[in-house]
Amino acid sequence: MRYTVNTRFGDSGRSGHFTTRAGLVQTPTFMPVGTRGAVKSIPMELVEAQDIDVVLANTYHLHLNPGEKVVAGLGGLHEFMRRRGPILTDSGGFQVFSLAHTRTITEEGVEFVDPRNGDKIFISPEKSMQIQLDLGADIIMAFDDLTGLDSADIGRTKEAYERTHRWLDRCVAEFKKLTANMSGDHRPLLFGIAQGGLDEELRVNSLRYVNDSGVDGVAVGGLSVGESKDDMYRILKLLAPHYDKDRPRYLMGVGDPPDLRVAYEHGIDMADCVIPTRNGRHGSVWVSGDKKLNLKNQEFETDSQVIEPGCGCYACRSGYTRGWLRHQFKIGEPLAGTLASLHNIYYLQQIAISYR
Repeated sequence: MRYTVNTRFGDSGRSGHFTTRAGLVQTPTFMPVGTRGAVKSIPMELVEAQDIDVVLANTYHLHLNPGEKVVAGLGGLHEFMRRRGPILTDSGGFQVFSLAHTRTITEEGVEFVDPRNGDKIFISPEKSMQIQLDLGADIIMAFDDLTGLDSADIGRTKEAYERTHRWLDRCVAEFKKLTANMSGDHRPLLFGIAQGGLDEELRVNSLRYVNDSGVDGVAVGGLSVGESKDDMYRILKLLAPHYDKDRPRYLMGVGDPPDLRVAYEHGIDMADCVIPTRNGRHGSVWVSGDKKLNLKNQEFETDSQVIEPGCGCYACRSGYTRGWLRHQFKIGEPLAGTLASLHNIYYLQQIAISYR
């Protein structure tokens, strides 16, 4: 797999494309999150109608329920989700990070308690590769050790950085073993994750380590975990000159419009976040200038405009007005959240497309 650069803008930004076994990905691109096999409350055909190139699913959640063997038995993620184009699976590292009070990290992997029933679950780098390949993802992520910025985590930034690299080596070895009999056209892509917290030296060294590991793409993890905007932008600007130009770069878990603009201007090709659907379900939508509207507000009660006149999203093209949406939000009709979520997904993808 080779990333093909089409054009450049600014000092570090670029656009291009690469091919997965499920189709072409044009970049920059924003990727909606379908954590448990669905982008919450939205039929997949409507997600795909928003010019979406890649949809995410989550290894941790699908492993717990219904289980990767069940998904595989139902035809893999593409049949399971009714998704035609490329699917990326997050390795589960972020979810394990969020379970800090119930997890135990060792060199072998992570043991944690299933929040549903108290069962002990163990995921290792090898197990993460096995799960993701069973699920049938087209882009799979290496298992990493993610740290936050609170007093308990920030002291182990270097430990996690070093373990992430050791786990990456194990992921690469397991991936090669499991895909040895796959042709290039049928093999999924493997992305490694660079960590290092807010330490500039660790960040650059981690990116170099991932670049040298032979993976198909590079992800920047460990941002949007509580750091300031200034710190996030500092790290993104720091890393810009150090990427391998022939591989796609993925910024994990970032979806606020100003953050995406900075990311794309500094060499990021792919981004994902739950923000557009989470905000949409609560009535919050973006319009031009990255302005936020709360459609539940009284001011929209008699507003006959669509969310944003001229917008090409399903909700706006279909003529659903702000007044109608406010009414549906006020009476608790879930369709309002679905339509607002579609608008937000389209808005973020249009930001990405504007940099191509």
